[in-house]
Amino acid sequence: MVIVFALVALLVLSVLVAGNWWVWRRLFRDTTRAPGLVRRAGAAGIAGGWALTIGALVAERSGAPFWLQQTLAWPGFLWLALAMYLLLGVLAGEVVRPLLRRWLERRARAGESVPEPEALSVPESVPVPAGVTAAPPLDQESAESQSPPPPPADLPPLPDPTGPSRRLFVSRVLAGAAAAAAVGTVGYGTYGVLNGPKVKRVTVPLAKLPRAAHGYRIAVVSDIHLGPVLGRGFAQKVVDTINGTQPDLIAVVGDLVDGSVKDLGPAAAPLAGLKARHGAYFVTGNHEYFSGAEQWVEEVRRLGLRPLENARTELPHFDLAGVNDIAGESEGQGPDFAKALGDRDRARACVLLAHQPVQIHDAVDHGVDLQLSGHTHGGQLWPGNLVANLANPTLAGLERYGDTQLYVSRGAGAWGPPTRVGAESDITVIELASRQA
Repeated sequence: MVIVFALVALLVLSVLVAGNWWVWRRLFRDTTRAPGLVRRAGAAGIAGGWALTIGALVAERSGAPFWLQQTLAWPGFLWLALAMYLLLGVLAGEVVRPLLRRWLERRARAGESVPEPEALSVPESVPVPAGVTAAPPLDQESAESQSPPPPPADLPPLPDPTGPSRRLFVSRVLAGAAAAAAVGTVGYGTYGVLNGPKVKRVTVPLAKLPRAAHGYRIAVVSDIHLGPVLGRGFAQKVVDTINGTQPDLIAVVGDLVDGSVKDLGPAAAPLAGLKARHGAYFVTGNHEYFSGAEQWVEEVRRLGLRPLENARTELPHFDLAGVNDIAGESEGQGPDFAKALGDRDRARACVLLAHQPVQIHDAVDHGVDLQLSGHTHGGQLWPGNLVANLANPTLAGLERYGDTQLYVSRGAGAWGPPTRVGAESDITVIELASRQA
């Protein structure tokens, strides 16, 4: 097992080194004529960016002083996103490179790239001022053989009409395009996260839901990820957005924080302002178990949320249950579906809060009508959705598994880079619909 892990780690490291070398080559080596300051600065910038990323990850996981986590997190995590899109931009450039070269070659052959100087001609007659003896006319052969006089010594030399070489020109164009696309993508994706999640509305019909509960609204929020980057201001935006939907019930389905209560207690304080007719409920996500789950369960209870630790509560028209995240198994606090659902009345509709979509199979076995989950972030950074889709039964949105429906939120915040590309953050208002209405 150790050997397999070592081989996988070596493979990953090799891919990272090769990818970063290729980015350096295309952005710095191929765009300069000779070794010098630009190439050295490029290498130092790439190496320094990865040093900040590793430092940010280590600081977060090791519980380093919070000020140090905050100092490293912004540049380190943003570099992680930027490096990924620089590599994608460079790879896209490999497709464009031969096409651009052929186009330039065709223009050069057609004489469009550099205009040729016009041929010199000798006028048939030139007026001669009075008092000046005209030179005898030259015959055609002599005129053609005559060399033009050299330019005066005081005139500057003519510039090289060809400019940089075609290969250098292509490299600079593609490097500039890749850098601009990467910076623009990361900038726009970061602005989207910091601006706060959007509200998404989804109607879910439940066969067992009584007519009196038709139109019942559950505000679902997951993956807020308060931490060194997203703090109190972001939490307040989330609370204001949720309260603005005027829900009947609020469900916080895990990954609320990335850090200890000591460091992030002030950031989470706005959650005390959540307002819903039937209250706010909370279940743990995997990141709570990296951050002191027991302390956070007590903290959210103090803030007015009700934790559902493998537990169920009977609301007026349906049952609401919650199970711990799978990551709690390492601490003896894993999900217990039998405890949460084993003795319930299956004639009543049941809504289950479970952080990870993979828990849907246990939910089906226990006759749950609707499971609400998060965890996936919708992939967060394209093309990460392709990987996340392989690891989860549903990446985002509503799907049916037998008689059980699963809704997966993309989440309100972001982990690592405070950036989303192709996976807009959301808070979802689930409106339950009765088939008897």
